[in-house]
Formats: sequence, structure tokens, C-alpha cells
Amino acid sequence: MNTFSFTAIIEREDDSFVALCPELDIASQGDSIEEARQNLREAVELFFECASEAEIKERMREEVYITRMEAQFA
Repeated sequence: MNTFSFTAIIEREDDSFVALCPELDIASQGDSIEEARQNLREAVELFFECASEAEIKERMREEVYITRMEAQFA
């Protein structure tokens, strides 16, 4: 079994949390940060179980950059 590292971006949305894996454009949610993270992990693992090699290759992004920026507004 292979293990790979992916990015998990988790944001609060009302009373729950939404988790996104930008490398594969897969999202999930949960009632807590940990539940959202676990649900995202399960969604990614199911994707790899069900997707064809062509779909994996098409969706996989090799480079994802997460950074902060400043913006001005009135």
C-alpha cells in the first residue's frame, strides 16, 4: 500500500467545517475540524479506489501553493 501526502484546506462554514484537497479538487465536510479532515481522507481514498488512471492523471496537480496576501479595500 502506498502513502502520499496531500494538502487539506479546512474552513468553518456556519456550524460545520468544509475540507478541500486542492491537488485533486475533492471536498468533504464535518462537524469538527478533525471530522472534516477524516472525511476528506476517506473521500480521497475512495477516489483512488474507484478512479481510472486517466482520471487520476487528469485531476492530479503536482504543485499547489498556499500563501497569505494583503489586499486593500475601502
